[in-house]
Amino acid sequence: MTGAALLAQWIAYLSDERRFAANSIDAYQRDVAAFLGFLQGHLGGEPGGADLAKLEPRDLRAYLAHRRQGEDALADRSVSRALAAIRSFYRYLERRHGLANPRLGLVRGPKLKRGLPRPVSEGGARALIEEAEAEAREEWAGARDAALITLIYAAGLRISEALALQGRDLPLPETLRIKGKGGKERLVPLLSAAREAVARYAALCPYALNGEAPLFRAARGGAYSPRMAQALMANLRGRLGLPSSATPHALRHAFATHLLAAGGDLRAIQELLGHESLSTTQGYAGLEAKKILQAYARAHPRA
Repeated sequence: MTGAALLAQWIAYLSDERRFAANSIDAYQRDVAAFLGFLQGHLGGEPGGADLAKLEPRDLRAYLAHRRQGEDALADRSVSRALAAIRSFYRYLERRHGLANPRLGLVRGPKLKRGLPRPVSEGGARALIEEAEAEAREEWAGARDAALITLIYAAGLRISEALALQGRDLPLPETLRIKGKGGKERLVPLLSAAREAVARYAALCPYALNGEAPLFRAARGGAYSPRMAQALMANLRGRLGLPSSATPHALRHAFATHLLAAGGDLRAIQELLGHESLSTTQGYAGLEAKKILQAYARAHPRA
């Protein structure tokens, strides 16, 4: 089989069997398609399964070096992501087609510096909610935007999780069952402020919010999309003078950081966020420790 046919099979597997998110599938397809395109020139013809099984580490290193050059050169994090996609593709080839190539495991990606999450401040989160309500041209749209921001900040939801809510979820309960990454479910308690904000939006919304219809609606009644939420946050942070890091996901970061600052247990926060590994949640502890040290350096007479 050609590499392109194997790639198509793999993408179908990720979509139909593994139920990966559309954005993840698009990223995997782009990265591996770019790799196969490079091999066509590198090997002098379209690669097939046998060619992929025979590749040497130097061939993969040549591709990674190629992606670091020219106007479209990739940053270290993108190179690391591309390498991860190729490795995932090869794991599939080995399981489904017996095309093993353990030599490629010798290739190491760039060493990445782990960055700390950049949350919105408490004041910033409050200002975003208030500005969303005031800025919209129609009252129901302002209520929708304020409800969405409140829900993400109050419950630590991913934007995709908030937008996956349906009309049948109304009225929102005190504890919400959320299906996160990989289909993993978790229970998230909802503050009354979040439930009230969503209830106000539902009462004002001109579209029927019932059954499997999406809870959050766009101007013409269709589903409100993640891209719309990103555009909303970009508009609001511009009006409020907030940094470019003030994204919908930064509200999720703020949920975790503010809980931790108030004495929340790290394990409990891990469960609320739906993190698979505690090390992911520990980034927030590192951020809070950094803030404490900065305050110490500013205030201590011997600092």
